[in-house]
This record gives sequence, structure tokens and C-alpha cells, in this order.
Amino acid sequence: MAVITMKQLLEAGVHFGHHTRRWNPKMKEYIFGERNGVYIIDLQKTADKIEEAYAALVDIVRNNNKVIFVGTRKQIQDVIREEATRCEQYYVDKRWLGGTLTNFKTIRKSIAKLYRYEEMEADGTFEKLPKKEVASIKKEMGKLNGFFSGIREMTSLPGAMIVVDPKTEHNAVMEARKLGIPVIGLVDTNCDPDEVDYVIPGNDDGVRAVRLIIGVLANAVIEGNGGAVEPYTLPEEEPKEEEPRQQAPARRPKGKKAEDKAERKVSKPRNVEAEIKEAKVEAEPEAVEDLSAKAVAKAEAEPAVEPVEEAEKAEETKAENVSEE
Repeated sequence: MAVITMKQLLEAGVHFGHHTRRWNPKMKEYIFGERNGVYIIDLQKTADKIEEAYAALVDIVRNNNKVIFVGTRKQIQDVIREEATRCEQYYVDKRWLGGTLTNFKTIRKSIAKLYRYEEMEADGTFEKLPKKEVASIKKEMGKLNGFFSGIREMTSLPGAMIVVDPKTEHNAVMEARKLGIPVIGLVDTNCDPDEVDYVIPGNDDGVRAVRLIIGVLANAVIEGNGGAVEPYTLPEEEPKEEEPRQQAPARRPKGKKAEDKAERKVSKPRNVEAEIKEAKVEAEPEAVEDLSAKAVAKAEAEPAVEPVEEAEKAEETKAENVSEE
């Protein structure tokens, strides 16, 4: 009986690859074609590779080996954690620390420190320590728990690694290869298939696609441990209830404020000179009155020149000029 069907792969969107500009030529043999600038993966080859990886994984687990699931991209962290927990295996879903496998003794020391901190919290030691020191320890506990929550029970190296997107998890894959640990990888069209031992060509970005394939591989682990398994099916998505849309408040047309300012300027032009004079009058009323009084007094003191006398003087001046000529 097949562990997975073509229909399941198609409905989960496993056939969608990356954009044609982002591809690895080594994945050419797994590509069926191209549509709208996106590569389409050959699902028949995907199904065959899943069967091959499934059988290999069952044999590995039957030999009393543990498996580690690796997938640190945010959208698949829940899938990795849930499926690894379901089959009671190790996992890394936050960040792969360099040396997790190749420097395992040092990693075990950090995990031992986490256990020691948890014992201190449980037996009441924290209550006897200064608050600042307790806060520092709890902060370190949170960091250690984030890194090692999925491998804290790991006392020896795993017998196999299941990885989603070997390109992103390159360091983890290289450590496994260095130690001779077989790697089963969900490989998209932008990855190098030569880096993994069991290639499963498929969409490594879609959550449903990843959940389907990782779920099937988790079933292989359960079967290898002697558990009863049924063909894996994706859980049905719950329909999301649409929330009533709240009407947004009316917005003023763009530029309305500037237009209003321009209208005010046109309707009420400023008379700068008049404003200055008014300000001066308001500020120095006594000085203005003094200037006005002085001007009146000067005008009264100077005798007015009659127009007739001016005309006579002009004629006399003209006559003198003629006689001189």
C-alpha cells in the first residue's frame, strides 16, 4: 500500500517550485515543466522518493536509532515541533547552533546548565538570591530553553536527520554529512540535491506541503518503533470567520489644507505698513503726539510766501538776465 497518493501531493501544493530565475540546474531531473515563470515539480518522482525515504527511515529506527527533525524557518517551526513530538524524536526549530552535532560534548554542558537552573527554581534557591541575579538567570534559562528544548533529552548522536530546505539549514546538513549521519531532505528547485542522501523534491515554502511530507516521515518513525500507523492525512483547515469591517473615518482630500490657507491669504491680504504703523501708535502714543505738536508749531512760525510775490521775483530775475545779455 502506498504511503502517499498523487492526489494528496497535488492538493497540498507540493508541485510548486521556485521562480525560474531562482533554480539549481542539478534539480532539472525532478522538474516537470514551467508555468507562469514558476517551475512545476514532477509529483510522480516526488511520490517515488517519499516511498524510498520512508522505507529507509523505518529500517534506521528499527535499529534503535533516534531521528532529529530540523526546520528553523518561521512558517514551519510549528510543523517541525508538532510532528517530532508526535513520534517522540528530537528537533531543532529555532536556530541551529554550530557544533550541535560535531561538538556535542559542549552542547551537553549547556543542557546540563539548563537542568541545574530548573532545579534551583524548583527547590526555592531563587528566593534566597538577589533579584537582579535571579532575573539574569531566568533570562539565560529562556535562551537555553529556546535553543535546546527539542534536544535536551538527546544523550547520543541521532541515526538520521530529516531537514526542510537544505539550503537554509546548510550548517546542520554539513555537520551530519561530516559525521556520516544520513540526511533525508525536502528539496525545492533552488537547492542542491547532492547535499542530501534521500532527496524528496517538493515545495518547501507551503505550510501544508511541508506538513504533509513531514507527517508521512513521522509515520515512518512510528512504524519503525513498532507502532500502528494509518495513512497520513492533512487536518482540515477551519474556515476563518470574517470580522465586520469598520468604516474608516472620512479623510480630507489631499491638498485641501493648503487650498484653505491660500484662500485665507487671498481674501485677507496683509497690509504690512499699516500693521507697523498701528503697532507703533499703540506702543508709543505719547511720542507720536509730541511729533505732531512740533510739526504744527514749525508751520505756524514760518511766514507763508504769497504767490504774487513769488511771481514778481521771478519776472525781476528774468529781466536782469536779459539786460546782461
